[in-house]
Amino acid sequence: MSQVLEVRNLGKTYRRGGVFAGASEAERFTAVSHVSFAVEAGETFAIVGESGCGKTTLARMLLRLIEPDEGSILFDGHDLRRVSQEELRAFRHLMQMVFQDPFASLNPRMRVGEIVGEPLAIHKPKLSRAGREAQTTAVLERVGLGKDAMRRYPHEFSGGQRQRIGIARALILKPRLVVADEPVSALDVSVGAQVLLLLQQLQRELGLTYILISHSLPVVAQMATHIAVMKAGHFVEIGPADKILERPESGYTKELLAAVPEMPRASRM
Repeated sequence: MSQVLEVRNLGKTYRRGGVFAGASEAERFTAVSHVSFAVEAGETFAIVGESGCGKTTLARMLLRLIEPDEGSILFDGHDLRRVSQEELRAFRHLMQMVFQDPFASLNPRMRVGEIVGEPLAIHKPKLSRAGREAQTTAVLERVGLGKDAMRRYPHEFSGGQRQRIGIARALILKPRLVVADEPVSALDVSVGAQVLLLLQQLQRELGLTYILISHSLPVVAQMATHIAVMKAGHFVEIGPADKILERPESGYTKELLAAVPEMPRASRM
């Protein structure tokens, strides 16, 4: 396997009290501190930890939705912190995100066909309208929604269906890397399980690489090939999924595992 992403010493701090606060160390909050890891093509690298530990900040930094204060993000060997805006735009279609809340992440005023096809309009402006509609229909069908979804609005769909729309939007540009930020935390358990199975199926069919952000060890156990356990902005343990889940070394990881009554058997690739 080839390496898709390498992160070196990534960090992010915020000022307490907003922009008018002072800049002393005591007035700064460290959200992410010296995080490093690598992701191989075709794997699912999971980052797990409690709410507020810095997972989402890290996920958004990987796609440059939040600007890091330090460190490097190498995608296919290119440091995304050093490329021009034009070059970053070229890379962006290869790295997409599935957001946590399927209710808030879709524009309620846009039809589903417009929502899913919008990345094509932005990144492939020369594509004809017919071509855009054909690709949008195809990706919607791939996630289990029919062509009739094109002309409907997000409020007409269930939570699980809306997350499928979000997945379709992320896949429309045929990315190599998908960052899934708590993709099932807003869904019922049974619906979330179906979405996880869909993500696994798409990974096998399309050769996708995932970074999975989650607070749930059972969710991570179903998909991850490698796991990083995050606490207070830094990784306390990182390694192959089986080792982390069955032979953890960190006391914090052991506490997280002990809080789970029964860990599901992995159904990873």
